[in-house]
Amino acid sequence: MCRNIRTLFNFAPPATDEEVRAASLQFVRKLSGFTAPSRVNEAVFHQAVDDIALVARRLVDALATTAPPKNREEEAQKAKARAAERYGTARA
Repeated sequence: MCRNIRTLFNFAPPATDEEVRAASLQFVRKLSGFTAPSRVNEAVFHQAVDDIALVARRLVDALATTAPPKNREEEAQKAKARAAERYGTARA
């Protein structure tokens, strides 16, 4: 899995369409091996991003859990702390 793709389910507030699309773009980039497609592949690349975003949105909206939603800011702070510990950098 791409390291840049983040969990989008069970957050308060829920994932935005922009977040779902960004994750879909990262997924298509990983599968295709392209950061930016050539003109020949541009239409099919963008269509794949649109298709995956649609399915991903449907998935995130349909999932259910009894766990309380996670707080975005708290999760971001935890991720920064893990990165600081892993890479030996000072926390900002």
